[in-house]
Amino acid sequence: MEYRILKYFLMVAREENITRAADILHISQPALSRQMMQLEEELGTQLFVRGRHSTTLTEDGMLLRRRAQEIIDLTEKTTQEFLTGKEEIGGTISIGSGEGAVMRFLAGIMREFSELYPDVRFDLYSNDADHVKERLERGTLDIGIVIGNSDFSKYESIVLPVKERWGAIVPAKCPLSKKEHITREDLVGHKVFVSKRGVTQGVADWFGEYYDKMEIYATYNLLYNAAVLVDSEIGAALCIEGAVSLYNSPNVIFKPFYPELTANNTLIYKAQPMTRTVTKFIEFIKENLDEKA
Repeated sequence: MEYRILKYFLMVAREENITRAADILHISQPALSRQMMQLEEELGTQLFVRGRHSTTLTEDGMLLRRRAQEIIDLTEKTTQEFLTGKEEIGGTISIGSGEGAVMRFLAGIMREFSELYPDVRFDLYSNDADHVKERLERGTLDIGIVIGNSDFSKYESIVLPVKERWGAIVPAKCPLSKKEHITREDLVGHKVFVSKRGVTQGVADWFGEYYDKMEIYATYNLLYNAAVLVDSEIGAALCIEGAVSLYNSPNVIFKPFYPELTANNTLIYKAQPMTRTVTKFIEFIKENLDEKA
């Protein structure tokens, strides 16, 4: 599979129309169609369902789209790393993180680093810890920031000076919004939305016997969509306080757990050769931590 053909494939997948994709790529529609058929022959599978007005992906096509995007991202990242001179501080630093208060800390670090090294750019990827670590393994991320407990034995790690406070967001009209805190038994009898990562970060243990008594109505990955459900007065979502500010609505109220439950933020990266720019950024973070200690 050629790099160029994979980029063509991704354009067709995005546009769901061969003619439109060909126009964007500045090649003829017959040439693009022929290359997509040759790609199918090379892989021995059908990648597209071809209709009169649209071209959609088969299951194998969706798998290739994920893999092709990873290949393109890694190829472009590798090219950029070699184009940046060995003594030059520039290029792109790829960082993966969940949504939380830690982003304000990271934003301050990025701003100060950019003042010293204006040629540096950042690529931010938002997802949970499992997806962040997966991308670190594949080499498409330089650095990950993981909320809560996890297995960091495969990585170099730095605990950051930002803790996330756990609680729940509830509809403003819900009686729970008038309480100062959420206790273990408060959510029994309510529909509850749970972060998949939250279950492994001690939340289920914190609730103890009451966790099995709650109605787990939905699980979620990142908070925004769960907050829409809360805004619609369907139920309450267990979450960290730092992520709530992303959903600014007077209809959604955060209440912390009592007794308090907090989670650390840990910066992780692979113990392997890195670009001078990424190494310098990690050193800069460590220096800032030492200054604030």
